[in-house]
Amino acid sequence: MRLTYRRLFALGAPLRDPASAPLGGGRFALLGGLDATDTSTAGIEIANLHGVTRNASLPIAQHDAQAAALGGTVYVFGGGSYSELDHIVSFDPANGAIGAAGSLPSAQSDVAVAQLDGRAYVVGGFDGTSWKNTILAWRPGAQVKVVAQLPVGLRYAAVAAAAGRLIIIGGSTPVRASDAIYSFDPATEQLRRIGRLPQPITHGGAATIGSTVYLVGGRGDALDAQTARVWAIDPLTGAVHGAGRLPQPLSDAGVVAVGGGIVVAGGLTRSAATLADVGELVPIHGR
Repeated sequence: MRLTYRRLFALGAPLRDPASAPLGGGRFALLGGLDATDTSTAGIEIANLHGVTRNASLPIAQHDAQAAALGGTVYVFGGGSYSELDHIVSFDPANGAIGAAGSLPSAQSDVAVAQLDGRAYVVGGFDGTSWKNTILAWRPGAQVKVVAQLPVGLRYAAVAAAAGRLIIIGGSTPVRASDAIYSFDPATEQLRRIGRLPQPITHGGAATIGSTVYLVGGRGDALDAQTARVWAIDPLTGAVHGAGRLPQPLSDAGVVAVGGGIVVAGGLTRSAATLADVGELVPIHGR
């Protein structure tokens, strides 16, 4: 299925590297991130497809975290501020309440997060010195558990859940950007590589529509190597094919499935401009 892009609205200020999560009812949350001056923000923006409807704040300004929505509450995992963070922060979109929900085994930013069957999975990251190769599982009220190890440390991967598995796409290894596509089955705790991208991609975002995972934007090793491509990935076979394009090459956007489309919020261009644009990738019916 191919997707086409349509612009929705603009945020109040440019933003990149936010954590993002769907809230149901056509709504989504953007939490933290970096502004146009590369400064961390504590802002939380609740939005629908027409614009931002509510604002709140994290306990501290931070970026390079990721989030999952579990039982109506959004949880933010790790991230970076003046140094890497180990916290799990809860945000209740119904009343704006913020709280401490737990902690990761170590401080880590640059993580990827997806939720599956009531658990959040935290993939890879960076602890300030080393690339993390762990897949962590957590649910509210429980301890964080290491459930698998990647073959290599990985930062800025794209992760989405589909077909009862986590699909882990690209990212940055200690040496270079990755083209690997991994599948992790929580039922068996087995990890395997199922495919490869046409080229290495890091700093992209992933979301699932139906039974297909889509990789949106990202870049190669160079800071100005952004791509506008959208790739469709079969979560069972790892087969990859082109599924559309963004209006311009873009990395580090908030990417989240909302309804039958994928919201793309903010991001970084090849010219190092941070964007405020929010758009949506929607299916082209009949194709």
